[in-house]
Amino acid sequence: MQPDFDSEDVFDLLRNMDFKNLKAEFFPYRLHFRKPGKTSRGTMTERNIWLLKVYEKDFPELAGYGEVAPLPGLSIETPALIEDTLIDVCVKINSYHDLVAGKLDHVPSVQFGLEQALLDLKNNGDRILFPSKFTSGRELIKTNGLIWMGSPDYMIEQINEKIHQGFKCLKLKIGSLDIEDELKIIEQIREVFGYHDLEIRLDANGAFHVEDALDILDRLAPFEIHSVEQPIKAGQWEEMSDLCQASPIPVALDEECIGAISKEDKEEILDQINPAFIILKPSLLGGFQQSEEWIELADQRDISWWITSALESNLGLNAIAQWTFTKQNPIHQGLGTGQLFTNNFDSPLYLDGENLMYDPAKTWKLMV
Repeated sequence: MQPDFDSEDVFDLLRNMDFKNLKAEFFPYRLHFRKPGKTSRGTMTERNIWLLKVYEKDFPELAGYGEVAPLPGLSIETPALIEDTLIDVCVKINSYHDLVAGKLDHVPSVQFGLEQALLDLKNNGDRILFPSKFTSGRELIKTNGLIWMGSPDYMIEQINEKIHQGFKCLKLKIGSLDIEDELKIIEQIREVFGYHDLEIRLDANGAFHVEDALDILDRLAPFEIHSVEQPIKAGQWEEMSDLCQASPIPVALDEECIGAISKEDKEEILDQINPAFIILKPSLLGGFQQSEEWIELADQRDISWWITSALESNLGLNAIAQWTFTKQNPIHQGLGTGQLFTNNFDSPLYLDGENLMYDPAKTWKLMV
């Protein structure tokens, strides 16, 4: 099914808006995890975000909202820079054409938040940024089930739960346990579920040492792994390129793409490393426009891709999901559902098995 909205128009949409006398405000918000989220970079118990509100002075009851959601240790901006930039955005909001045309490239999460808020305002402030069969509740997005790092028993518990819920694609975060334990977990899965029954993706978050990475990938290969995200730390282009060529498992770039702002930077990464996949996280890459450019360049090089949320609240997830649907990528996407947090915003998003869906009859509740 084709979407009702042509996502290639996102550039023109942002540049051709004609608002008058805009005002903007922002609010900090802290999300609390239901359970600690463990990755190879550490454990998270809470998540700091900002909500950006944009409205026309004469119509304050109609507002667009965007989420600014950097990830510590991954994003290129600091919280202090984000706060300063948001203050500046609120002062200069009536120069929004300049702001969305590259003035905020050095603060990707703010760029993304402003894009969301303006697109939301353009569509009457009802959190519908890209009207489509998804937002009308007629179509869905297939998602992978995320398995957090933890003890072997905890990871097996999560895996069983996701499979019971109906997920056909699991993404396992690896790199914190002993490799023998992680191999045993994957072996247990494959003893029950073959490749055609269950797709397994792995995310190492750069946890493997360069000298060990290929050996680990060789040992993982018999388990028919779909892909491994960022097996070694970002910034080692030559080593990553060698690994992409030699690996028996397709390699996906994730952290490697963060911080590449110019088209030339993106081209250099893709040409030098030549991965099988790239992972697109609009919150960390600088929003829809930057992500669209990554897709264009990847498509030109026959590099595949999928889209992933990055622990946003339901507000940011909603924006990413709506844009994702317009791209019509048939493989499983890495979109969460906000169930990780105890104080997320009520939204029309919900999961039916592995399918992310939107119920237009449900209302939003933003606690701002």
